[in-house]
Amino acid sequence: MKKSRYSDEQIVRTLREADRDAIGEVAKRTGVSEASIYAWRKRFGEMVSDDVRRLKALEAENARLKSANDGRVRCFR
Repeated sequence: MKKSRYSDEQIVRTLREADRDAIGEVAKRTGVSEASIYAWRKRFGEMVSDDVRRLKALEAENARLKSANDGRVRCFR
């Protein structure tokens, strides 16, 4: 998975700002495109920082398990 330029905390902070202010204003102030803010909102929704950290940890664990499982599946073919 590609490394994000922004930390999870920065993303959540930007989304909270976008909840209060216009997305265009937040985009200009933070230097993030409006499209990125909308994509983050779609992905993270109403999560808080702890929820986002937990999601990232679960995604990493799933990727690790899938790659470990992939080797096992090949052995049985």
